[in-house]
Amino acid sequence: MASHYDCVVIGGGIAGLQGAIQLGRYKHRTLVVDKGYGRSTLCRSYHNVLGWPDGVSGEELRRLGKLQAERLGVQFIKGAVARLNRQEDVFSVEISGESQAIKADTLLLATGLLDRFPKLPGLINCLGSSVYVCPDCDGYETQGHRTIVMGSGDVGASMALHLLYWTSDLIYINHEAAIAPVSKAMMEKLIDKGIVYYGQTIDEVITSGDGIFHGVRMIDGQEINGARGFIAFGGNEVQSELASQLRIERLENKHIVTDPRTKMTSVPGVWAAGDVGVHAEQLTIAMGEGAQAAIWIHKELLKRSSKPALIR
Repeated sequence: MASHYDCVVIGGGIAGLQGAIQLGRYKHRTLVVDKGYGRSTLCRSYHNVLGWPDGVSGEELRRLGKLQAERLGVQFIKGAVARLNRQEDVFSVEISGESQAIKADTLLLATGLLDRFPKLPGLINCLGSSVYVCPDCDGYETQGHRTIVMGSGDVGASMALHLLYWTSDLIYINHEAAIAPVSKAMMEKLIDKGIVYYGQTIDEVITSGDGIFHGVRMIDGQEINGARGFIAFGGNEVQSELASQLRIERLENKHIVTDPRTKMTSVPGVWAAGDVGVHAEQLTIAMGEGAQAAIWIHKELLKRSSKPALIR
């Protein structure tokens, strides 16, 4: 592993891998630092991606992306970045467990976000295959199926109402009713739309086979049957603390602000792509932002070097 790179990509999810592939095709010295865990590792099947009509798992996309990047000379290290520092035009990247910091001329932050949800038995096994997070990605999958929304307060109620576009057979279970009651206005909307409401705690998710959702078992033993599920608990963790170390501008919800054209942050030499930015929570958009950021990183690196522009 080298000690100085043209770009260090922090995060080996979809945005980070796409950015790394583009940088590798520019023949830039690129390192990806990846914890090996993120939103994409939990999704068992994306159904709205060009070329994968029967779905593809996040793990498979990450595996293929890593292989593709490595073929282009991109290096990888599994670990977590502990600290970022800047000295003039060079960044120092400290990785937990590594004695020596890595130097980088540019950085691409692709650390994403993590959805908040309770550790219910059976839930993770269904994510992306029959229990979903994003209605724009997977609301389509609920058509013709009784769908159970597992959530918290008005956040879950809002999800249930959103899903009416695809199905009218909806149940909302407010798993956190004791601390997050549904507001009067939202409850009136649920009743008006015929959405069944339970303000009780879920004990486990009922599944069979390879992530097939059948419903939930409540803490009192009652079983509520359904064929599809959605989670909506709110309070997702935007993993942008590294940006704060460099005093990069963030919104109140901790998403990183970037230039819409270049994806560069408020700090020159640092770009951000994917869900850590002001996001749409779409895999395909994360891929596009990763490539977009890499293109502008390349332009910046050309300015700093004597390399001629590629002949087109």
